[in-house]
Amino acid sequence: MGKEVAEVKKILRQQMRQALAELSQQEKTWSDGELIQRFLEHPKLAEAKTVLLYYGVGQEIETKGLIQTLLDQGKTVCLPKCLEDHQMEARVITSLDDLAPDAYGIPAPGDHCPALEREKMDLILVPGLCFDSRGNRLGQGGGYYDRYLEDYEGVTIGLCREDFFQVNLPREPLDAWVRIVLTEEGQVWPMTQPIE
Repeated sequence: MGKEVAEVKKILRQQMRQALAELSQQEKTWSDGELIQRFLEHPKLAEAKTVLLYYGVGQEIETKGLIQTLLDQGKTVCLPKCLEDHQMEARVITSLDDLAPDAYGIPAPGDHCPALEREKMDLILVPGLCFDSRGNRLGQGGGYYDRYLEDYEGVTIGLCREDFFQVNLPREPLDAWVRIVLTEEGQVWPMTQPIE
């Protein structure tokens, strides 16, 4: 069963990447702007003092401006740093100048940036190729966030392009899920733990 789900996810991942690559720059720019605006307007973000964001690359949602906005607002902003064995940690940045490309070419906090315990995060913005109505996500396949979010009790939000929103994604027991999904339409789905 697990092998079948993994295979379905692999195929779905390829399909999503292909579809995302076919978005025009104009469509992507509009979508990114709307999603970031929905996120900035969300009350859970207003309440959060410490946030873990990600730096969007390729077809991901552009978050560079968001990172700067939240730094300007005086929030404690963290970005992930990948470790061995598909683990990751959150490191505090005070400027975009703190970032340098990691082994994957993704801007990540430098070694001088202090690590912060996961429990200190009020809110985590979780990346994903797409999300579904139960808060399940389809990630890039590395498992970094699945491991990091295991047993995390705080607020997790996923941004999903409306055209890529799924009714029901295949799910494995260790897959991370998010409590809130936002689309360009501004629709918010309050989440409960997905049923296995």
